[in-house]
Amino acid sequence: MRRTVFVLNGPNLNLLGKREPEIYGAETLADVEGACRQAAARHGLDLRFHQTNREYELIDWIHEARDKAAAIVINPAAFTHTSVAVLDALQAFAGPVIEVHISNIHRREPFRRHSYVSGRADGVIAGCGGQGYLLALDRVAHLLDAARPMAGGQG
Repeated sequence: MRRTVFVLNGPNLNLLGKREPEIYGAETLADVEGACRQAAARHGLDLRFHQTNREYELIDWIHEARDKAAAIVINPAAFTHTSVAVLDALQAFAGPVIEVHISNIHRREPFRRHSYVSGRADGVIAGCGGQGYLLALDRVAHLLDAARPMAGGQG
């Protein structure tokens, strides 16, 4: 059985590779998506990859994931530090949630060090660049495999 993972990206990540490359690197969001698709295939996962600059759209995808996804990998970008609404939507999702940040938010401006999303996340990966998404997919695969019942009903 295939398992679907939503990889959700917040505002300004469409500018990845162009905006502040000294912080976020030269990798584009298309590069990240390609690497995620390869990693998902290795783990037998289906992938839905989205980016938006609109908070309501991010929330709509989280709501959609309730019925269509086994897990969420989310880089909420600036919504990390501002959106109780994103947190509330994630609280209504039953599967694993892994929060990803390309930069190390704890070494940046003080306002970036607080994450509303971390209150729901089953794991947080920060400061690993685009590789953080791959680490998140590895973790999701592990969590989903651990939750899968063994064949024959034996445990």
